[in-house]
Amino acid sequence: MKPGFPVLEVSHDLCTGSVALLGAHVMEWTPAGQKPVLYMSADAVFEEGQPIRGGIPVCWPWFGGREGLPGHGFARLRFWELTRAVDSAEGVELEFHLRGAGDVGWPHAFALALSVKMGKTLEINLEMKHLGDASVEITAALHTYLSVGAIEQTSVHGLAGALYLDTLDDHQVKRQEGEVVFDREVDRIYVSDGDVQVVDQAWNRSLDVGKSGSRATVVWNPWIEKSQRLADLPDDAYHGFLCIEAANTGEDSITLEPDETHCLRQVMAVSG
Repeated sequence: MKPGFPVLEVSHDLCTGSVALLGAHVMEWTPAGQKPVLYMSADAVFEEGQPIRGGIPVCWPWFGGREGLPGHGFARLRFWELTRAVDSAEGVELEFHLRGAGDVGWPHAFALALSVKMGKTLEINLEMKHLGDASVEITAALHTYLSVGAIEQTSVHGLAGALYLDTLDDHQVKRQEGEVVFDREVDRIYVSDGDVQVVDQAWNRSLDVGKSGSRATVVWNPWIEKSQRLADLPDDAYHGFLCIEAANTGEDSITLEPDETHCLRQVMAVSG
């Protein structure tokens, strides 16, 4: 199914990529000579008001679900405005904006800016500015789907010893022992402000994922049963991706005063 809305296509000596105006949603980034880094669901829905499964959804101004409200907020369901596009020897830089005087479940004025820098690396910066007249608490995430050759042969390094909230085990707080591996559904919120490395043995590569403005790292793979339950995800999709998300959630929720700004950043590179 092809998108029924504008999608910007990037073709550069260093990479190819695409970004949908719906949600300012990065759908593809493929460095020259590499396999795609971002995973996009073959069953993704491309309709206004519907989230896109895969790529990098922008979760804002809340992360997770709220009864009667869109999951992961409304920013990914709105059309953003492209305000800047620059092509240089280092790659392509795009900037998008979304403003509002309040929305369903969020009666606060706001201004969002998302910059996307594509080249040998991919850098995403989400700048959120609170324009209301009283403080607000925000949770957010860059919900990044990463392609891997085989999830069973994939591990995440950089989180050993970190505490995490296991959302699949009664939200118990646990401590990570060794590297993160996958032999079942994983949905965890790690207390970590550091970089991680995704080691993909099947494709003989590593994905370096850095961030700033975040002390929570979400790691997710739906495994077999949840992949079968999600209508916009093929039944066997769990085998080829995982999510590594730079997040402000849990103990890392952000309180913004009037006219205050917070920036959430994630950067990716291929190594090995």
